[in-house]
Amino acid sequence: MYSKPIQNLIQAFSNLPSVGERTAERFVFYLLKSGKKDVAELDLALKNLIDEIKSCEVCWDFTQHHSDSDENSAGFTDTSPCPICSNKKRDQSTICVIQEPQNLQAIEKTSEYNGLYHVLRGTLKPGDDLIPRYLKINELITRIKKPEIKEVILALNPDLNGETTMMFLENKIKNTNPNIKISRLARGLAMGSDLQYADEITLGSALKNRI
Repeated sequence: MYSKPIQNLIQAFSNLPSVGERTAERFVFYLLKSGKKDVAELDLALKNLIDEIKSCEVCWDFTQHHSDSDENSAGFTDTSPCPICSNKKRDQSTICVIQEPQNLQAIEKTSEYNGLYHVLRGTLKPGDDLIPRYLKINELITRIKKPEIKEVILALNPDLNGETTMMFLENKIKNTNPNIKISRLARGLAMGSDLQYADEITLGSALKNRI
């Protein structure tokens, strides 16, 4: 059995997605062998992540928080809403619903979409009786009650959980505001694929030809 500090860090790394105990062990012993400098840099990066990254209370993307005195703050926001939500040049009548913040970056790279976003931060699973607290579904329903919202694009991953969530959202949106157009990405994306790994041409086409 490892000493308690080593075991605690192995457990912490093991909680990360796709990281098993053996991989977590390699991470810990790599840091121990690297010395204090690498550990200090990791500690500082994690501290900056917690201190500087905040949630946009409109779309629930993560955005960087700066003070007015920060000379490097161009392109970021001091408070919520984030730069996309506060950009009046974007189409204010359309919301693209995505699963994770990484999907937003993938869609932005296509240059085929100029509306707003809503980050769910996950999906429902088949058989879920209750909406998990971390999912931003109720926040989406509140947004679509606004009269300026004309279309909601459901751009979730085309896998079982994504399909389950999109079916749930379609019913919820129709019951809340039957006048809103609900569309999905065109079927250019392979079943089971992840939006953040789709190439820009395929993803752009799926947006352009949404159904």
